[in-house]
Amino acid sequence: MSVPMSVPDSLWSFPDLDDPDCDQVPDAVTTGADLEPSTLLWAYAQGYFPMPSPAGQQGLWWFSPRKRGVLPLEQLRITRSLRQSAKRYEVRVDTAFDEVIAACAHPSREGAWIDDDIIAAYRSLHDLGWAHSIETFDGDELVGGLYGVAIGGLFAGESMFYRARDASKVALAGLVELLGDEHTEHRLLDVQWSTPHLAGLGVIELPRRVYLARLREALQLPLPVPWR
Repeated sequence: MSVPMSVPDSLWSFPDLDDPDCDQVPDAVTTGADLEPSTLLWAYAQGYFPMPSPAGQQGLWWFSPRKRGVLPLEQLRITRSLRQSAKRYEVRVDTAFDEVIAACAHPSREGAWIDDDIIAAYRSLHDLGWAHSIETFDGDELVGGLYGVAIGGLFAGESMFYRARDASKVALAGLVELLGDEHTEHRLLDVQWSTPHLAGLGVIELPRRVYLARLREALQLPLPVPWR
């Protein structure tokens, strides 16, 4: 798959997801490589994202779900509760990246998977201008947020957290608003896997091959104005 000129080449090679045989490959496609910025950016542009190996195993796993969770920007469901919460909180962008990723990684969270290597890698991407955080504040208190990677018209969401009611949903709504411009229809908000909670917000599942076609299109778009 071709990638935008701005994405650096990776020293690693990944299985070609355009190969017809890849339709039957499980969600975890390959292992190994590293978390260097060039590796991460190349992987996202190919349709992959990394996660640490399960306990007791070494290295990284690279995923490309057969059913990819995606939030069509026009389909975000704004409930009455969420609308009221949005009036109470303030949404900020890229003012507390370290705090957001640390909160997402907190070991007390069910299913916590973000380790120190992941934190360091995405902090590096943030320093280089590729990774971003959307934060929800109640006064001066950080009460929710999310972070992810932006490449052209792709925003690859990684994780979100909340400490107050609807705070992560407000951050998501803030992200959708930020992505809203003349390219909205073709931008791609990737959430990796759908869950009942995310489905309730409007997330749908795309077959891998459909996702990859949407990804190619999204990568050709400019970044949203705040990140150009």
